[in-house]
Amino acid sequence: MNGFIGEFSCKLDDKGRLSLPARLRAQFPESAGNQLVVNRGFEKCLVLFTKDEWLKETARLNAVDDFMSPDIRRFKRIFTNGANLVQIDGAQRVLIPKKLLEYANLEDDVVLNAFGNKVEIWSLANYESELNVNADEMSILAQNFYQQQKGNQQ
Repeated sequence: MNGFIGEFSCKLDDKGRLSLPARLRAQFPESAGNQLVVNRGFEKCLVLFTKDEWLKETARLNAVDDFMSPDIRRFKRIFTNGANLVQIDGAQRVLIPKKLLEYANLEDDVVLNAFGNKVEIWSLANYESELNVNADEMSILAQNFYQQQKGNQQ
């Protein structure tokens, strides 16, 4: 998969349904059909995957042996807790489960941040707060990222 690209402002309806923007829907592979997986993300957002990409994520989790590590077992439980298979309906919407709406403080205005193999679903307030960084902090974040990446390549 090439990955998703874009940032989209959206609204949730009163029933917790999210209309998927046409420019985002066009990026989903045909093989995804009408099934997606929504789950808790980090930093109080939700994450939307195609079912195939979710299965790849869980395969990565399963590749780590957890037999003797309570921390790894706990992380796996917490990470997968709340994962739901959701259907894209005829109006191109997905119904977000109430428990996940509450977790991410999603009410009306939401932002979809699409990158890599996933789409993050943020409340507008949480998203703006997350991106509120000054130039010095951004420089440190970039430095840490590239150091980590360099370490992974060695």
